[in-house]
Amino acid sequence: MIDRRASAGRRTSGLLRTVTSDGPLVTHTLIAVCGLVFLFSPLSGFNQPHGTPDALLAAQAGYFERWGVIPSELWAGSARALLTPLTALFVHGSWLHLLGNMLFLYVFGAMVEERMGHAEFTFFYLGCGYLALVSYAAAHATSGQTLVGASGAISAVLGAFLYLFPRARVTSLFPFLFFLPLRFPAWIVLIFWFVLQWLAVQGAGSGGPGVAYLAHVVGFALGFLYAWGRHGRTDRVKEPARATEGESQP
Repeated sequence: MIDRRASAGRRTSGLLRTVTSDGPLVTHTLIAVCGLVFLFSPLSGFNQPHGTPDALLAAQAGYFERWGVIPSELWAGSARALLTPLTALFVHGSWLHLLGNMLFLYVFGAMVEERMGHAEFTFFYLGCGYLALVSYAAAHATSGQTLVGASGAISAVLGAFLYLFPRARVTSLFPFLFFLPLRFPAWIVLIFWFVLQWLAVQGAGSGGPGVAYLAHVVGFALGFLYAWGRHGRTDRVKEPARATEGESQP
């Protein structure tokens, strides 16, 4: 986790970074919308007027087909299909899928939004997410498998964070170290994550789409390049955060 308060109001390379008075409004709104969409979906377990298990499975399949990206249909050119890379950003396949994505958005999205501003962050998130899903669909143009989730957009947030806050420190849990919480510079964690995604793309081979690792890689690259091109070197925060969440100093 990251302590955003520790970075607020710090002068770096002549730039005074201030926290917006209303906080990361867009980040919190995106999390709320994704949560509400999932709660009212046939995936949540709370909305089951479908009777039999077979009817529930059919409802879930229909839900994915309506709001998710189907690569083979996307390139057919229908107006509805062209909107699905946008609607798919708010659809998740399970509680684990939803909570994992929203955790990353909560941890990294707030500081990126504060740096970009509400309007720019909104267009950045939606635009990069859309392009990441379209790129995945282009690489699997004949696939009929549905793609959903905000991973491409959140990967773009991670890429932008790496450029804008290269010396920030995050607390991470590593399963192979018995889930010990360890603090690392953000650039180490995010580059390690990116390499894992890239290796997963290479390992996917020709077996068809599964987890959309390619969308993660494309989204991350888009986010990093956008932050580099739009905000330049003067907007980077080069000093490490003084404390992580739970260790804030008075």
